[in-house]
Amino acid sequence: MTGEDDKAGGRQARERDADDMIEQRSSEERRNPSAALDEARLRQQAIGVRLRQMFDEVVNEQVPDEFLDILRQADKRAAEKG
Repeated sequence: MTGEDDKAGGRQARERDADDMIEQRSSEERRNPSAALDEARLRQQAIGVRLRQMFDEVVNEQVPDEFLDILRQADKRAAEKG
């Protein structure tokens, strides 16, 4: 293989990889782009709902005793300095 063949083969491989990465849409989605947008919005909404649920779960978790002890010690030191 010559250097020129390597360059051409590499370029062709990269072009194939790029083609594989391009989103392939069905003909219905191309005709009706609002359907694809609606689907994307629904996905985003579902993600948002799940993120809010996860946040609420974290906020409502009990604080570990060890962490509370650290906070108490910090408050005590701040009061002594203040």
